[in-house]
Amino acid sequence: MSDAGEKWQVARRRKGAVSKSKSLQLASTSSCCQEQVDVMKTVKRIRDTVSELVCEKFWPEWKDQLLVARSTSLSAPPENKDTEDLTVHKENGRLCKELGCVCYGLGSFSSCVSARYQLAMLLLLLDAGQIPLKECYVYDPAFSSGERDVLRELGLTVLTENEEGKRLTTRPTLFYLMHCGKALYNNLLWKNWSVQCLPLMIIIGNSFSGMWDRMIEREFKRDYRYISQAVSVCEEKQLPCPSHLIDVFSDTSVITFPTSSLNELAKSTWTEPPEPQYEHCPDLEIILSETQS
Repeated sequence: MSDAGEKWQVARRRKGAVSKSKSLQLASTSSCCQEQVDVMKTVKRIRDTVSELVCEKFWPEWKDQLLVARSTSLSAPPENKDTEDLTVHKENGRLCKELGCVCYGLGSFSSCVSARYQLAMLLLLLDAGQIPLKECYVYDPAFSSGERDVLRELGLTVLTENEEGKRLTTRPTLFYLMHCGKALYNNLLWKNWSVQCLPLMIIIGNSFSGMWDRMIEREFKRDYRYISQAVSVCEEKQLPCPSHLIDVFSDTSVITFPTSSLNELAKSTWTEPPEPQYEHCPDLEIILSETQS
């Protein structure tokens, strides 16, 4: 497909529309045609897309917003005071914490143009945030074995378990969750629902306030209680999205959790937070692990 044809694919949807979880869209095809992946050819296409994105006018603002969030996250006190649980490196003779990264729900980037652009942006963000490639953990049940080989060739670490977003943060971490289902965000917040863990997190993904606006309030509070509570205490910075990439980066924000805002909530907010169940959500927009399905 020509570059012009690919850009038409990317921009084909109405401006402002938000895609559903790529994992759900691609689950039915991931086991058939996705296995035939030319690893080195795909790696080259991704790197070419990186070169394209770095020349886009909106990229410097994405980079600046990440660096601001990175500075805030690195200054947050860790949940575990033992420095052995943190990744450190020497800079000018001083020990400095590094940012880690987790990416869920990227989608089948070998066949989906939008997913390839999102992977290319992830690589740019890792470089800008000084995050070692091996410290970026990626997972999507839609990945084929060939796509997992591509990710390893790029230097990323491929997770083998479907965590459903339930990953505890004990170090400053960027979570890259592009157009993922609400349950995944909610699970991630639940697992880190404390004044100690949330400030360590940077989320680049769908706007929480946008989720709030698109749902009935009582249903949102009932089904996605952690997102609904986070809306009032998180800090969102909307990221720019050019019209020709509206299907790729629309509704994307940098989300952080200032300690000062979290401390304004009642202490009961943090007491034994119940694990989300989603019994009222027939369209969950997340692929459950085999043990839960």
